[in-house]
Amino acid sequence: MPRFLTLLAFGLLFLASPATRADDGRVVRIEPVMRQEQLLLNADIEFTLGDELHDAARKGLPLYFTADLTIEHPRWWWFDETVLSISQTWRIQYNALTRQWRVGTGDLSLPATSLDEALDLVRHIRDWPLGDVGRFTPDLTYQGRLRLRLDTSRLARPFQVDALNSAAWSLTTPWKEFTFSISAATRRG
Repeated sequence: MPRFLTLLAFGLLFLASPATRADDGRVVRIEPVMRQEQLLLNADIEFTLGDELHDAARKGLPLYFTADLTIEHPRWWWFDETVLSISQTWRIQYNALTRQWRVGTGDLSLPATSLDEALDLVRHIRDWPLGDVGRFTPDLTYQGRLRLRLDTSRLARPFQVDALNSAAWSLTTPWKEFTFSISAATRRG
């Protein structure tokens, strides 16, 4: 009987989700926007960081979040045509000397007062430039999909090994699909 109770206790511990595990989250809203002959994307993503990721960020380890976007034109007679496949990466890092959070994407780096404020810039993607509207045929329906993931491949090698061995570092939202079209009347106007 004690052996059965021990196995039962280990089974319950195995099934219980640890408090350090991150909630994978989801993409809530995607809105393609056309402005000045440019296609832009706005999106809202819900996710939370686990305790292990919070602690690592507070100790100065940069966290990299990458949004992957694919836009395709479906064809009935062949494979779908990939019109656009791009990614954007944000780097969030805490500087212990200045006690300041920084959020960067590309060459742009912005200060933030807290980790939550820094994460809000990742959670609410605004005016992500996708390119010239001319690459899209008017009145055709395009299918897109978007996801956000914690990009552990950009971490230093020792941290990549730790990330592979911990479920807390596997934050990835499922792909969210959307459709849109660009009206010929809107392009002329």
